[in-house]
Amino acid sequence: MIEALFPDAATTGTVTVRVSCSYLPEQSEPARGRWFWAYHIRIENEGAGAVQLLTRHWIITDGRGARHTVEGEGVVGEQPLIAPGASYDYVSGCPLATPTGSMQGSYRMIAEDGRTFDVAIPKFALTAPAGVQ
Repeated sequence: MIEALFPDAATTGTVTVRVSCSYLPEQSEPARGRWFWAYHIRIENEGAGAVQLLTRHWIITDGRGARHTVEGEGVVGEQPLIAPGASYDYVSGCPLATPTGSMQGSYRMIAEDGRTFDVAIPKFALTAPAGVQ
């Protein structure tokens, strides 16, 4: 059931990142070369200890193959602490100058013991529906 809501997923150790993406026609202006998507991320901690998300690293590729890297602290202004067996959800958005593209990346996390590690964000497609391209 969760796979239907979040079709893209990647597991690194005991942390799973799930992604669902939606095209937003109301925020897109194809005539002006602007397409916009919202993506919903769920980070699940199946480990025995809490983990905290410190930073994000995104690679955004448009339909022409141009790559843009985004790095920064936390996500949507937060550095969430995720308890064992819990999950953290957030929604953000991505504009592109082409009707297709993709996103992928990683989160830098810190475990309770102070060890830092990277968690993969699965690659997912940004595709505008046929007819709005």
